[in-house]
Amino acid sequence: MGLIKLYVIGLMILIVAILANFLATKWGLKTWYDFLNNWGNGNFLSLKDSLWLFVFYPLILGCSLLIGNMLWKNLF
Repeated sequence: MGLIKLYVIGLMILIVAILANFLATKWGLKTWYDFLNNWGNGNFLSLKDSLWLFVFYPLILGCSLLIGNMLWKNLF
């Protein structure tokens, strides 16, 4: 049962990450893919992109873990 719980939580994190990346692209923010592709080119991140990648994106993914855990508790 523990493995299924991890699967449900992981699925929730994946869904939220996909939505967050979609919205970041729509709002003109850099995603991790953009950041890593431009790493060696000398391009620096703006403050807005830095806050998104290093503060808000991890915070959103952490919250999705909590949502997945609550979903698990309500289902089982």
